[in-house]
Amino acid sequence: MPILTVRMGAVLWPLSRLPRRIHHRCYLGCGGRLFKRMRRATVVSGLRKNNFLGCVIAAAITTMAPAVVHATDTAPAEPLLAYGARIVGDDARTRIVIDFDRAPTFSIHYIANPERVVVDLPATAFGFPAKDLEARGLFKDIRYGKMDEDSARIVLTATKPLKIGLAKVQADEGGKGQRLVLEAEISDKEKFDELVKAQSWAEPAAPDVTSAIPSPAQPGSGDFIVAVDAGHGGIDTGAIGIDTKTQEKDVTLAFARALADRLNREPGIKAFLTRKDDSFLSLSERVEIARQNHAGLFVSMHADTLKQKDIRGATVYTISDKASDKLAADLAERENLSDQIAGKAAATEPPEVADILLDLTRRETQAFSISLAESVLASFKDQVGTINNPHRHAGFRVLQAPDVPSILLELGFLSNKDDEKLLLDDEWRGKMADLLTEAVKHYHSSMVANGG
Repeated sequence: MPILTVRMGAVLWPLSRLPRRIHHRCYLGCGGRLFKRMRRATVVSGLRKNNFLGCVIAAAITTMAPAVVHATDTAPAEPLLAYGARIVGDDARTRIVIDFDRAPTFSIHYIANPERVVVDLPATAFGFPAKDLEARGLFKDIRYGKMDEDSARIVLTATKPLKIGLAKVQADEGGKGQRLVLEAEISDKEKFDELVKAQSWAEPAAPDVTSAIPSPAQPGSGDFIVAVDAGHGGIDTGAIGIDTKTQEKDVTLAFARALADRLNREPGIKAFLTRKDDSFLSLSERVEIARQNHAGLFVSMHADTLKQKDIRGATVYTISDKASDKLAADLAERENLSDQIAGKAAATEPPEVADILLDLTRRETQAFSISLAESVLASFKDQVGTINNPHRHAGFRVLQAPDVPSILLELGFLSNKDDEKLLLDDEWRGKMADLLTEAVKHYHSSMVANGG
């Protein structure tokens, strides 16, 4: 018998599994219409359930949006639903409570420099308002989100050394859901360092990314392969729009998809995405994906924010061991923190190794990267606004592939209202994809003409 499901955010939920206690919202796909909040209690009886389904289906037909109610032969894989959260306490003791539709399994780990607590969970849909878990007390930053198809993570960045004195799952008062309760208490640096050393946890080894991430669709022997990288993702949201509160990770993924689709319409060019959905990839994984797929180019797309709200326009960055200016240096520093935000332990390399890698990058690919940057800016002329001195450079870790010419494209700034409107405009996104495709074609033709 078909199972009726309702879309909540990115997740399809069987009607029979909607938690009774939560307020939920139903969206009509890209139509974006929002039903008023309804309690699960309003659909308990058969009559009320039918009325609810009728409203959903009728609205979907009226708007010609993708249907919200789906009939499937089997139930979809169901992540945990975290539907409520709260945080209380001060700078000596802080308590976090997260409500789930069922009991979660979890593990807790500690990372130093800076002090962080990492809570690993199975696949989880976070359905509570962000303001309900705003950092306070012993925590100065709280991030949560998807890591991959099977896991999610909460990263608690501390104001000072601490320890988790209590971590347990318990039924809520009504017995309808389960709560994860975490109690953090102040500690000292020596004890925190002992916790880091004593734990057996280590990040799992990176999978074979060539098999984990699809390579270009049937590339020919002479095809020019382009890796299109959507910045941020998963637990790392990136910047937030000044007006719409749109997350940078969503903007970059939309642009990356548009560019890859456009490039794949060109004979002799095959493009692929480093990430195809809202998953987290470390900076080194992005580089390795490009290399394992033998990419001839790597284009990383971003849409940052600045304190100066009047600055707008596109910027193209290439790698350098010395930043061209303070703006480039500050941006590289922020982008290089992506792994920390996701709770990844910093990989330490001997300085001489880092120097060798950077030297290889400069010697073998920096000139090609600069050539690509110039092609992009030439295609933008009189078509796309840019900031002053639009080609800049700094030590971006995501551009460190020693054998893949790479650029980081700042599409615009989510801190500027005018840029934000363009970044969310489908027509402008298509225009950017066309211009970037012309830039890639020009770059490739010049390389072939010069025997590259």
